[in-house]
Amino acid sequence: MLTITDEVRDALASGQPVVALESTIISHGMPYPQNVEMARTVEGIVREGGAVPATIAVLHGRPTIGLSADDLELLASDDSVIKVSIRDLPYVVSRGLHGATTVASTMRLAALAGIRVFVTGGLGGVHRGAETSYDVSADLTELSTTSVAVVCAGVKSILDIGLTLEKLETLGVPVLGYGTDEFPSFFSRSSGFAAPMRVDSPAEVASLMRAKWDLGLDGGVVVANPIPAAAEIPADEIGTIIDQALADMDRLGIRGKDATPYLLGRIVEITDGASLKANIALVEHNARLGAAIAREHAAR
Repeated sequence: MLTITDEVRDALASGQPVVALESTIISHGMPYPQNVEMARTVEGIVREGGAVPATIAVLHGRPTIGLSADDLELLASDDSVIKVSIRDLPYVVSRGLHGATTVASTMRLAALAGIRVFVTGGLGGVHRGAETSYDVSADLTELSTTSVAVVCAGVKSILDIGLTLEKLETLGVPVLGYGTDEFPSFFSRSSGFAAPMRVDSPAEVASLMRAKWDLGLDGGVVVANPIPAAAEIPADEIGTIIDQALADMDRLGIRGKDATPYLLGRIVEITDGASLKANIALVEHNARLGAAIAREHAAR
C-alpha cells in the first residue's frame, strides 16, 4: 500500500543511506511559512550529509515515502490535514484523506519501507498528570515494537521526563545520550535526569543498532541529541513558561491529540518566537546526526 518515490526506492535497493522524516512537525508543529521552510532545509541537510531524505505522510489515502515540493507545501498550508498516529492510519487511508504522521506512525511506515533511521524533533511520552489521565503517547509503545533508530532532542519538555524514561526502560528501549551523560529535554540541554547510556559517535550508534537487531531484539533505539548550546532555552526559564502554557491549556479544557500542538504554539507565543527558533535549530542539528548514523548503518 506504500507509494515510494523512485529516488527513495532506488536508494533502498542499492543500500544507500536513507533518513525518514516525520510530517506532523510540518502541519501541526510550526506556523506557516516557517514550517515548509524548515522541511526543505532539513531535507537539504540530509542530502548534504550523504543520505536520501524520505519525508513521510499520507496523501489521498496513500502512505507516501518521500515527498515533492508541492506535497510539502500542501502539508504546511492545508488545514484539512489530519494528525495521524497509529490508531488513525486505517481511518485516513480508508477514506482517502491527507494525514501528517506522528513519530509512531512515521516509525511504522518507515519500517515497512525498509528505512532504519528516523529524525524528528522530540519524542512523545508520559504526560504530566498521567496517573489520573492515563495520557501516554503511542510513540513509546511503537518504540517497543518497531526496529527504527529515532534521533531526537529528548522528549518534549512539556512531558513528565522521569516517568517517560521509566516507561522506556520497562519497554526495553535503549536510550542513548549522544555526547552527553544527561538526558536532554528538547529546548534545553539538561533535564536533571541521567542518560541511561552514552555514545559519542555515529559509528557507535550504528554498532549498537546492529547488535540489538542481530540479537533478535525487535524495537527501536532512542538517540537523544542535545540542542546546540547557542540555541537552547535554559531549563529553569522554559520550565516557568511551560507551567503557564499548561495552566492555559487546562483552563481551556484541551486534551488528547490536540494538547501537544496547543502547548507548542502557546510556548511560541509566550517566548515571542524564541522557542520556534530553538525548535528549528534542534531539528536541523538532529538531521545532521541522523544522516551520519544512516551512512554508518548502510556501511554495515
